[in-house]
Amino acid sequence: MNLSRIKLLFLLISAVFLTQEQLSAGTPFEGVINFKISYPGNKLTESQLALFPKALTVMIKGVKSRSDILIGAGSRVEITDHQERTKIKLLNLMDQKYAIKYSPEDITKETAKEPPVKVELRDGTKNIAGYPCKNAVITVFDKSGKYTIDVYYTPELGGKQANFDKGIYKDIDGVLMEFSMRTPEMTMRFAATSVEKRPVSIKEFEIPPDYSVISMNELKSKIGSKD
Repeated sequence: MNLSRIKLLFLLISAVFLTQEQLSAGTPFEGVINFKISYPGNKLTESQLALFPKALTVMIKGVKSRSDILIGAGSRVEITDHQERTKIKLLNLMDQKYAIKYSPEDITKETAKEPPVKVELRDGTKNIAGYPCKNAVITVFDKSGKYTIDVYYTPELGGKQANFDKGIYKDIDGVLMEFSMRTPEMTMRFAATSVEKRPVSIKEFEIPPDYSVISMNELKSKIGSKD
């Protein structure tokens, strides 16, 4: 995998994890939610598309959540504590393993960069992975203009209390079950396929001993990103 492809995957998956840790809020839930990822309207070849992730797994235990996604030869994990309002990002990039810690102040600075949005709630529901989901349309006003995202969510697995760091989704009062993330390169579409209620070990929310703790600036320097 060349450096430009690594950088693109890194930026795309960074966008993904702006959305996925709200799942531990609201009604107590412990278990796993599985998502399928698709790329509607993409202009990639089959060999290029094969490098991109096809699934997202989210583990939840009380006020903690963990999102896992495979990215080519590595993986990306984000662990969030919604009570402490902190994050840990774990990046395994071609066997180079890094952990980045985020304080509440770091997260506030990060979310302040998100574009303004308008949320329109729609009537009707849709059953996704066994849960009735409400519909909303989010209009995002970014530097290039505006675009809309159609989302489905369920309050049965949680509310918006833990969306404090979720940018464009902070006003959605429930767990996102079907949604999109848009970048200049492409659109990623996520759809929940199953919800498993089962015990999750507390060790899943800890930094593994073989990961080196570094800052985000140090990580960007290592992968050659200037963004």
